[in-house]
Amino acid sequence: MVGAQVLWINRGQKSMSKPTIRCAIYTRKSTDEGLDQEFNSLDAQYEACANYIASQRHEGWKLVKQRYDDGGISGGTLERPSLKKLLEDIDAGRIQMIVVYKIDRLTRSLADFAKLVERLEASNCSFVSVTQAFNTSSSMGRLTLNVLLSFAQFEREVTAERIRDKIAASKKKGLWMGGVCPLGYDKNHDPQSRTLVVNNEEANRVRTLFGLYDRFGCLRLVEQEAISLKLRSKVHHYRTGRISGGRPFSRGQIYHILRNPIYLGLVRHKDQTYQGQHDAIIDQNLWDRVQEKLAQASRRKRGGTSTNDQSGVFTDQAILTGKIFDETGDRLTPTHTLKNGRKIRYYVSNRLISGGPDPTGLRLSALKFEEHLANIIAGHLETTAANYALTESPNLHGVGSIRKQTAGITVKLRSKGLLQYGDLVEKVCIQQTTVLIKLDGKVLGDKLGLSPDVLSSALVEFDVPWIFRKRGVENKIIVGSPAPEPDQVLIGTLAKAHQWAHEMKNGASPKAIAQRQGVTPGYIRTRSKLAFLSPKIQQAIVKGMLSPEFTTNKIMQMTIPRDWHHQHSLFGL
Repeated sequence: MVGAQVLWINRGQKSMSKPTIRCAIYTRKSTDEGLDQEFNSLDAQYEACANYIASQRHEGWKLVKQRYDDGGISGGTLERPSLKKLLEDIDAGRIQMIVVYKIDRLTRSLADFAKLVERLEASNCSFVSVTQAFNTSSSMGRLTLNVLLSFAQFEREVTAERIRDKIAASKKKGLWMGGVCPLGYDKNHDPQSRTLVVNNEEANRVRTLFGLYDRFGCLRLVEQEAISLKLRSKVHHYRTGRISGGRPFSRGQIYHILRNPIYLGLVRHKDQTYQGQHDAIIDQNLWDRVQEKLAQASRRKRGGTSTNDQSGVFTDQAILTGKIFDETGDRLTPTHTLKNGRKIRYYVSNRLISGGPDPTGLRLSALKFEEHLANIIAGHLETTAANYALTESPNLHGVGSIRKQTAGITVKLRSKGLLQYGDLVEKVCIQQTTVLIKLDGKVLGDKLGLSPDVLSSALVEFDVPWIFRKRGVENKIIVGSPAPEPDQVLIGTLAKAHQWAHEMKNGASPKAIAQRQGVTPGYIRTRSKLAFLSPKIQQAIVKGMLSPEFTTNKIMQMTIPRDWHHQHSLFGL
């Protein structure tokens, strides 16, 4: 009887199945070095963790198919795409166990670790390191874990200090310490040499930009002349296949080039410069003249009107003070911030200043908005004059003289902005999808040599459409109906996605394609999903009609539904 009872108990225990524990493997590498190899560090971590999970199969452990790999991202931050996706799956209850090769693969920060533990405990999720045995269910285990993390954080901080010291010492010797090559230079073909070599074709572009600023003394005029000369920024080819650059220069890019001592043969480190081991593109005399003109422009009195009309330099005065209103009728007040000792002006809804945060309030870059407004008024005057609609009753005998006066105003509006013609604007009202503009009839009539009474109402009051974009705390306005600007990087990736999807359909493996392309299989798998977007979305990408927020990286981080209608909702179509 006793033996029978024991046998019954053993059978009962054998018949009871262990609950399934869904395990996810998380891998990370701080740099992207070697990630293009067929079997890289992430694959090695994954294989070790997968073997450990297989050894725990008797405990009900089961590996999920989804991989969570973060290559080239530091453990000092939680802003990692795959980690975010993993935490979302944990919150949804799809993961009960995280398996890592070492605890520092998950995080190297004690503060971040505390956040992770709190989030994991809320979802009844645990984690295990396959090379470091500890049990977080006991106080001693938690102490051991905290000690390990303290050393991991210490190691990261010491490594960062060593890297900073090495970079500083190398730059003192005039060496190029990597990064994106500046316009005018290429990396030395010798992998052992950390020097730059002159790219003659690009160097001519740099000399042209310096010569233009030496001639005009105005970034805006340099930008316009560079566009007319069809000068383009440097084209960069990345190992991932992404291509950037090759576009017209913006004023910010031109200013950065004019201020970069690399072109004088120097290497900059923080606020110090050292003699570089590369050849200079710009001679000392031209450099000194350009720097002096830049300094003069920055020393101009803020809040006053510039009298340097011949230079084309624009005033920093808030020209539109008291003339801009938002859709609630709230006046936009001029304000400014200081960045690196430079004043940056804004027009801000008064309630944001007096009443605190308000999501409906506006914060506009003053300089950009004034530029937009000057170009809009210039275009409006040109169109109205071309349609013989400057006056209510067109006088064909005097139309030539009036149109000549109008042309003179539009030229100055486009070259000098509102510096001389700020009094033309009586009121600007920014509504949800429209900017309403009212010009001062008396001022406009005086400049055209006409009585304000004869000016047409369509000339004095008009509206233009605009697109509202949020960028941080600042609101960006795109006025009018600008031509779509297709994302060439996204289009190129879409084309490759179709090619790779076609190859895989014909039997090629992602591994074989990746080996030929010099990337990882994961790179091929993630980007191939672009080929399965709906035709409507793909057409929007090609035509540039997709919202600019949907970049290649943004789409790669999204979970794309199979249903095309759901895709359209996701992409705002």
